[in-house]
Amino acid sequence: MNTPAEWIGVSSAGDAAKLLMQKVQLCGEPLQLNIGDCVLVIRSNSQSLLDRLASYFHHLPKTRGLATIEVTAIESDKLETGLPFIDWRREAGKSGRKDAYVELTDGRLVLKVRTGMLFLQSEQWRIAVGPCEEYDNQLINFINSQVMNWLQQREWLICHAAGLILNNHAIAMAGFSGGGKSTLMLHLMEHPKSRYLTNDRLFLRRRDVGVEAVGIPKLPRINPGTVVNSPRLSPLIDEQRREQLLRLPHQELWELEEKFDVDVERLYGRDRIDTSTPVSFAAMVILNWSRGERAPVKMTKVDIAQRSELLNAVMKSPGPFFQDSLGEFIRDDEPLQPAPYLDLLKRVPIYEVTGKIDFTGLKELCLKLWMSVDRP
Repeated sequence: MNTPAEWIGVSSAGDAAKLLMQKVQLCGEPLQLNIGDCVLVIRSNSQSLLDRLASYFHHLPKTRGLATIEVTAIESDKLETGLPFIDWRREAGKSGRKDAYVELTDGRLVLKVRTGMLFLQSEQWRIAVGPCEEYDNQLINFINSQVMNWLQQREWLICHAAGLILNNHAIAMAGFSGGGKSTLMLHLMEHPKSRYLTNDRLFLRRRDVGVEAVGIPKLPRINPGTVVNSPRLSPLIDEQRREQLLRLPHQELWELEEKFDVDVERLYGRDRIDTSTPVSFAAMVILNWSRGERAPVKMTKVDIAQRSELLNAVMKSPGPFFQDSLGEFIRDDEPLQPAPYLDLLKRVPIYEVTGKIDFTGLKELCLKLWMSVDRP
């Protein structure tokens, strides 16, 4: 691909920002979100996009304050730069091209290969360009990446886990991709006093002698197999599509890549979501069950320091948008460090789930665990 003349020689985030902004007229009123102590301001040239984001993040406070982070989303056609993007190495077990990047002197351009969405990440500029309304989930992920950076720069540790709150304590559900942690989390949401914390990005930090947890403002995003087996989630699809999905073989339905966002407050009720308030972290459940297993589901307390294969299900790379407090980017070949995870997880009970996949049975085991937590 030929590089357009204006992109030849572009090496700084500032130069890239000027080209990405395309001299567009931004809407007069930005969207402001309060995420704990972080004030996130989102600007765009599309009012309908801002309205859609406001609807997605409707559970967050909208009070005014000095911006901590500012994101600009430019609705446009796909922007061709002709730059030599390098594929970002994917995690073990994942295939296909997803992200590609170009390093700048003071920032990074990230391209979503399948959609053509383009993102600039730097200390000063955070810009998304392309068909943002069509691929709003990628924009939402980019916005959440800024929250994740903010947390990690304040010593929060990223974990690949879902989380819920009950009686002001959090319990996390980890597992390898496709293991059912989101489905289990939604089963547990049937408890009327539970609150949604996070879908697959949990953050932990040492607090006095214990550990505290917090989430990010991303709604549960689930597969069809979860939707069709839950009466609560039936509004997400029409009856015709539901019947089509139920005719699929069980294994094919389980592996089908079709995502649905779960509006927690609409489907579970008001005050059932709290993604931004740190809470005491009580326990972690790691799913290591199997579809082919016939033995009853079982939950056993384990020493995570002796089970490196289970720790691998918890550790998570921050990804191509991550910048540390010095503005340095992570590399795709940078190994994850077990020590920080072990230091935190040794302070809380860790349970391994084995046996057959039985969400109803495991739900009862998790609720018993929750109720046994000592409360002040």
